[in-house]
Amino acid sequence: MTNKVMLIVGAGPGVSLNAAKRFGREGFKVALIARRRVALNNYVEELQANGVEAKGFVGDISSDSSLKLAIQEAAESYGRIDVLLYNAASGKPTDLTSDDLAADFQISVGGALTAVKEVVPKMNKGAILLTGGGLALHPFADYSSLAIGKAGIRNLAYSLHQELKEKGIYVGTLTINGFVQKDTFYSAENIADEFFSMFKNRKDIEVLFEENKKSTMEEGFNS
Repeated sequence: MTNKVMLIVGAGPGVSLNAAKRFGREGFKVALIARRRVALNNYVEELQANGVEAKGFVGDISSDSSLKLAIQEAAESYGRIDVLLYNAASGKPTDLTSDDLAADFQISVGGALTAVKEVVPKMNKGAILLTGGGLALHPFADYSSLAIGKAGIRNLAYSLHQELKEKGIYVGTLTINGFVQKDTFYSAENIADEFFSMFKNRKDIEVLFEENKKSTMEEGFNS
């Protein structure tokens, strides 16, 4: 067993909840951040029913001040943060206004940077995991805002890796090249397993999660 703590920003019923269960099976305590208290209570109840110690903290990822406060509350409650999983993301390019795009980018990427800056001082050789997507590599018009956000997360992961490795903090992004769907290769359970493998291995800046073609980008890249 371990006394380590995992913080999940952007808690939801899919990848986030399954990652919480996966790390929880290894003895991690879990702190969840999301906007809605009712949803958080449901996730906490499900995790506790699966033997995982968990607490929920209300925070709005689109607001730096709200997100910082929620992270501070989680850190004070548990006394430490060992793993951060940032799993937040918010139509066609011409259907978006520049304000829409900026607001989505704040959720997809700006919030990730805020979360990282808030948790790094609380980490001792911790790990930061970022949920990426194949849209970063292959943009699609109907998901243009999400694609831009995933491209931003991918670039942020590489930059953070280079900066934080000197502090012994591992940073990795899982580029999911498909839609999360139950009972498929892209199930939330399989993705959670891959996140745990990344955490254990602590060497891949990026893992491309793609059926029949999973690959990794390792420490090269001037890292």
